[in-house]
Amino acid sequence: MGSESENLYARWRARSCAENFLRDDNFPTERLLQAIWQHQRLQRGELKADDGRCVRIFHPGFASLEGGPDFRGAVLQIGEDSPRSGDVEIDLRATGWRSHGHDRNPDFKNVLLHAVWEADGQKTGAGHPPILRLQNALDAPLTELSLSLEKESLRSLPEKLRGKCSAPLRDLEETGRTELLGQAARVRFENKAAQFRARARTAGWEQTLWENLFRALGYKHNVWPMQNLAETKARFSRGANSAFEIQCRMLGIGGLLPDELTGAEKSSNAYLRRAWDFWWRERDEFSDSILPRAVWKFHGLRPSNHPQRRLALASHWLAAGDSTAKIEKWILAEVPDKKLLPSLHEILQVKRDDYWSWHWTFKSARLPRPQPLLGAARVTDLAVNVILPWLWVRAREGGNEEIEREVERRYYSWPVAEDNSILKLARQRLLGTSNAKVLKTVVAQQGLMQIVRDFCEHSDAICGNCRFPELAEKFAGCKF
Repeated sequence: MGSESENLYARWRARSCAENFLRDDNFPTERLLQAIWQHQRLQRGELKADDGRCVRIFHPGFASLEGGPDFRGAVLQIGEDSPRSGDVEIDLRATGWRSHGHDRNPDFKNVLLHAVWEADGQKTGAGHPPILRLQNALDAPLTELSLSLEKESLRSLPEKLRGKCSAPLRDLEETGRTELLGQAARVRFENKAAQFRARARTAGWEQTLWENLFRALGYKHNVWPMQNLAETKARFSRGANSAFEIQCRMLGIGGLLPDELTGAEKSSNAYLRRAWDFWWRERDEFSDSILPRAVWKFHGLRPSNHPQRRLALASHWLAAGDSTAKIEKWILAEVPDKKLLPSLHEILQVKRDDYWSWHWTFKSARLPRPQPLLGAARVTDLAVNVILPWLWVRAREGGNEEIEREVERRYYSWPVAEDNSILKLARQRLLGTSNAKVLKTVVAQQGLMQIVRDFCEHSDAICGNCRFPELAEKFAGCKF
């Protein structure tokens, strides 16, 4: 083997790494600064904010995957204050706080610390959190850090930052872990069913189904505007002669019809002219139900998930008039495990929409080929979060044990769902792996999300006062 000075690969790697992570030998990229923070490559016992207060980092937080501050859920102590849980923003320069608009963005209201490379004269106060300069606080030269951290993904959680339950869960045999996640998933399923039962007492079973289908179409960002729309379903469905007329009413009531034409896309302008021609004659009738556009959140949504397109899907369900009957018929049919997803997809998929099958949003160009309004991933979400719990609680309330057991069979047999940011972080924090294949069924995924809700969301990043590690140890001692 050649000496280090002769190692062409090492020299080439160092040069490439410098190009990727360093602007020059003394100035990092923001990506490298984030990696330094996540792995805490700092002189941790000597950290001081620009106002002179000591900074203790009990946990750096978790890299944000959905915008907002760079790290969520950090646990810090600044000066003589008690340790607190909050967010950390990473910037190259302190002036980035205002130039990037963080001082005006409500998503940054919980930032406890602004970690920067250069303070460039910026002072704290007046809406600016304490500043921690990292330039002179590194535990190694910048070029060395760029080499050691180049392969470290912000999506991969260092082992020392994992939860206290990670070790006992790792010691669990697969049968024990499957049982634990299955029990947690059962709690999640029954909690949803209980909510449906409570709502059905006042709204009826069918209205409860529609409200929760709408909520599921809204994702976590737009649950409540969708709920508001669903509550007026009886009004906007009455007298409608087509899916298009239902669309117009829902878009109008939702405040989602643009006031002006797009100015670029002919097919969009033609659709909007037709929609406004219908809606302006009915707007006064629904004036007491119109939602302000500000209640909707569009940031971070995939184009295919925008609420206008999801409402178009719902309009076809409502116009068909037999969606509930089809779902009830589906649970009575014999469906093998491999056909569960495609059989429900066939029921919920709708015919091609003249406009929305060809557009993601009002502003997007016409697509080269039509796209379905409903994909398999969304069918799974609707199945496990709405349709199966709704069918199960109806069967239980009606004393139909046969259907109740069939719903449970389908739930526990349902194939794995699409990955998401909650699962990604939970797998690393609790199971010590970023490999999505460790969760083989939707029940395992649902169970993990229930554990996050029951325990992780009520603790902090250092698992303060969390009882779940104790439960995990008990499961490790059981035989299944």
